[in-house]
Amino acid sequence: MDQDPVISAPNAQDAMVRRGVRALVGILILLILAFCFFASSICITVILAAFLAILVDPAVRALERLWIPRLIAAALIVLTGVLACGFVIYQSYGKLTDFSDEFPSYVSRIGDAISPISRKIERVQDSAGRLQHEASPKKVPEVRVQQSTSWASYLVRGVGSVWGAVIIAGVVPFLMFFMLLARDKIFFCLKAMYGQRVDLDRFADRLTGMVRSYVAGNLVIGVILSAVSTLVFWRVGLTPAVTLGLISGALNLIPFLGIMLALVIPLMAGVFQFHSAGPFIIIGVTVVALHLVSANFLIPHFVGSRLDLGPVAATIGFLFWGWLWGVPGLLLAVPLTAFVKLLADANPSLSHLSNLLAREPQRLLFRRKPRAKPQPAVSPNPL
Repeated sequence: MDQDPVISAPNAQDAMVRRGVRALVGILILLILAFCFFASSICITVILAAFLAILVDPAVRALERLWIPRLIAAALIVLTGVLACGFVIYQSYGKLTDFSDEFPSYVSRIGDAISPISRKIERVQDSAGRLQHEASPKKVPEVRVQQSTSWASYLVRGVGSVWGAVIIAGVVPFLMFFMLLARDKIFFCLKAMYGQRVDLDRFADRLTGMVRSYVAGNLVIGVILSAVSTLVFWRVGLTPAVTLGLISGALNLIPFLGIMLALVIPLMAGVFQFHSAGPFIIIGVTVVALHLVSANFLIPHFVGSRLDLGPVAATIGFLFWGWLWGVPGLLLAVPLTAFVKLLADANPSLSHLSNLLAREPQRLLFRRKPRAKPQPAVSPNPL
């Protein structure tokens, strides 16, 4: 029996509306990605200020309980953080200045160390060139210009330039201060807009716990890596062992690029201190082993389990946010990916995305509805 066209018309219209809504959602996602890419400095500034404001808000509330106004408490916390960062930058600048003055000596020492190997490589290349010259006919030499990859541009990608990074560093404390002052106002406005669809109180609690768990987990891992690195450097006789151990342990927390930086600094420091390959091998093996243990055991245990973020999702997050914002994206990849998961948890229509990002998906969401059994046809009453 043919279906009534009056009944099928609304179903077709509903299907067209759903396809239109999906197309609009896809366009909106592409526009958001384009904005995040081209306005990366704005996004990084806002995200970093919000991250730090959530992190230091308990300290501000603790000062409020001591009858200190929130304005003064927020100003004291932000000013203390700025002074601490300024002190660290000043001390680091002095170390970098000393290192830059001694850099030519490092280069010459490394050149002398690898000169036997480089001479053997040159002999092999000369022999291969003579054989090729004798075997092949003469041709007009071709000149190829290959543009090298600018690592400096990748390091500042997302902030525009070095001056862009300086501007972001100057704006973040002020924005963080204003966010701390307007915390209740921001929460009230968000609750008025989304309070009927999302349990905003629970969402805010989970977001705050995620940020603090991420920082606390990385702090614990950094202390462990720094302690082991300092002990190994002290045993092999590398000085200053404490400073190099702290730097190497902290750099080992940076995804992908951290292992290279954690290797270069102690190895460069040992150029003038060691005259054999043994200490260099021990330092290299220690740094690589610590990085592997941190990436495969410590971070999933202390950070990933608290954020309920799977290792595959975290790795893809590193790749995506690193492509989008460079090194700042790598540093913010884990909390940003966890924030996306929190948004997916708050929306029932995004439950499948939440399961993809979670460590242990909720299997109940994958249950299929039982199909309705066909009803037997009822024959018309002959009477």
